[in-house]
Amino acid sequence: MWRYPVSSVLGKPKVLRGVFNTAQSVNTVKFRLHGTCSSVSGTKWIRPSGLDTGVKTFNSLTKQKEPLILAREGVATWYSCGPTVYDHAHLGHACSYVRFDILQRILSRLFGITVIHAMVITDIDDKIIKRSWEENVSPTIIARMYEDEFKRDMLSLKVIPPAVYLRVTENVHHIIAFIEGIIKNGHAYATKEGDVYFDIKSIGDRYGKFVGAADFQGEPGSSRKRDPRDFALWKESKPQEPYWESPWGRGRPGWHIECSTIASFVFGSQLDIHSGGIDLAFPHHENEIAQSEAYHQCRQWANYFLHSGHLHLKGSMEKMSKSLKNYITIKDFLQSYSADEFRMFCLLAKYRSAIDYSDGSMAKARTSLVTISTFIHDVQAYMKGQLQCSPVQEAFLWERLAEAKSSVVKALADDFDTPRAIDAVMNLVYHGNCQLRPVSTSDEESRSPTVFGAMISYIREVLDIFGIDLLHSREVDVVSSCGSLQGVVEQLTRFRSEVRAFALSRQNAPSKPGLYADRIPLLKACDTLRNELASLGVLIKDRGAISTWEMGKLSQRGQRVHDKDQETSS
Repeated sequence: MWRYPVSSVLGKPKVLRGVFNTAQSVNTVKFRLHGTCSSVSGTKWIRPSGLDTGVKTFNSLTKQKEPLILAREGVATWYSCGPTVYDHAHLGHACSYVRFDILQRILSRLFGITVIHAMVITDIDDKIIKRSWEENVSPTIIARMYEDEFKRDMLSLKVIPPAVYLRVTENVHHIIAFIEGIIKNGHAYATKEGDVYFDIKSIGDRYGKFVGAADFQGEPGSSRKRDPRDFALWKESKPQEPYWESPWGRGRPGWHIECSTIASFVFGSQLDIHSGGIDLAFPHHENEIAQSEAYHQCRQWANYFLHSGHLHLKGSMEKMSKSLKNYITIKDFLQSYSADEFRMFCLLAKYRSAIDYSDGSMAKARTSLVTISTFIHDVQAYMKGQLQCSPVQEAFLWERLAEAKSSVVKALADDFDTPRAIDAVMNLVYHGNCQLRPVSTSDEESRSPTVFGAMISYIREVLDIFGIDLLHSREVDVVSSCGSLQGVVEQLTRFRSEVRAFALSRQNAPSKPGLYADRIPLLKACDTLRNELASLGVLIKDRGAISTWEMGKLSQRGQRVHDKDQETSS
């Protein structure tokens, strides 16, 4: 049973508030919940003062796009709700965390903003307790096991870890002091049984940032509440449940209070950005706002709330969730697809929108990556002189590159519109491919490697912003399979090219024009080798007299699909 002594660490509420206020922004607008401010609408958003980043983002507090203004120049404080660690993380979780990871990468790597990200791990909860009873182990073991798995899953998806993870169980003393502060300010009350509830009526019209307060009938709970809408800050412990000592008796924190306390512990009374899935907006985030502003006595605790859309299995209107038993674990997913493919899947839809998961949608993401990867490989072959092309319209390509750069920045500054940014990249790839048309012979003096080099450098830069590194991933896959495999394939391809060139040589005799008949079996053998290597993930491309190769992951059927322009030797 968890029992944490708090008498030695539980300071007076005013001491804890002093700790929080050290990080408080000078731009925070103080208010009194009663008195002169009661006539001002409590749900009206206050435009922050500070640095305008040039980015506009959809703010759930206003239900429209707003300029992203930060209290401190070049720095964004960001808090996100972490997982409740009682089971495996699934793709619904992955979708939200990957999407917000992409947004943070965009802010830091494109707009030069340092993102300070804190995340709470909910390691005490009704579901964790229930699971511990089912498994006949302590809640601590359940929580740590699934917390470690969650962190491994995030790393496997290339999600950058927050600056700090904080556990609820390690901050209960802070939570107790935070609740005491809310009670002292007149916005919570304790029952004789040992529960503490937030008093929604005490804040008047300040409740209802995301939905109208009148529409909310309250959460299921005890009849001890003064108002059905009041929610628990502290819950009396039941028999055989973990508990902590508190001024109200043995108990444990309510769900919502943990985020307010821990976010305040890290960032003080002013927060730039708060993120989470759209299902958390109400009542979780609504209650976070109410109790945080009641504690800090401020008009606006968090300036921006960003919410990601649900992940649905295609054909179902229900979100992917554990309770509905319709989820796919991250570990199982990564048996069939890569982290880069999942990132592309997320990029092809706006972060705020619901997204359908299916084999078809993943195939679209995979195809997009293959198209980009193939273009980069072809450009490299062209720059090495292995791919001969007609004269390139160089000025036209420089214009398309400048156009793509402008379009990507505009798209990402407009509420992180990744689908539009990817469209700009794919359009650049399309124009580049149109110029890379192989010919048997070409004028060596008409080559334009510089513009193509600039194009693939920029494409790789954009993909890096999104957390995708196709070339590095491919090289790692090759090296991890066998340190010398790349050299073996290189030598094999060179040998095949020499055999093929010999077989393709034509007779000069007027009576017997064309190929030597006795060499045709060599051409067929070259074709067979190419096809068999493709099934192993090695794609050889015959370009006139020269052949190039690339290594990629196998499709689900273990077959590589040949490009439509693949030349047949025979």
